[in-house]
Amino acid sequence: MGLRTMSLLQGATSVAASGGSALVFADDGQTITNGVHLVIPSDSDYQTRRQATVKYRPPTLTASTGVYSKDKKSVSYTIPQVLSSGQVVFNTIRVEREVHPSCTPANATELNRIGAQLLTDSDTDAFWSAGSLS
Repeated sequence: MGLRTMSLLQGATSVAASGGSALVFADDGQTITNGVHLVIPSDSDYQTRRQATVKYRPPTLTASTGVYSKDKKSVSYTIPQVLSSGQVVFNTIRVEREVHPSCTPANATELNRIGAQLLTDSDTDAFWSAGSLS
């Protein structure tokens, strides 16, 4: 199957990783507005040190309409790579969610679970590996 015939689980009870080994993150002290910058301190080479940036923008009340905006939460994870030319490139994944304050916790959680499936479900493998839109 592919994107055009994709099937994901609504109401999934969990989406979980298994196996592997723990990546331990630590705050490196960089100032991020409404967020935190984290690194994997066990990566001893600074130019290839993996890092994550986590941000939160709270909802705000628009005075003229009396309506709240959506909040925004985002996480980006970067794996720097040194090319044979010596240039450093940053391979990055970003995950972002925006919900209105009136969104129920159950619906917000469902967005997370569908998002996780969009990243990991076999129906999206061809898209992530080759950009296939079929």
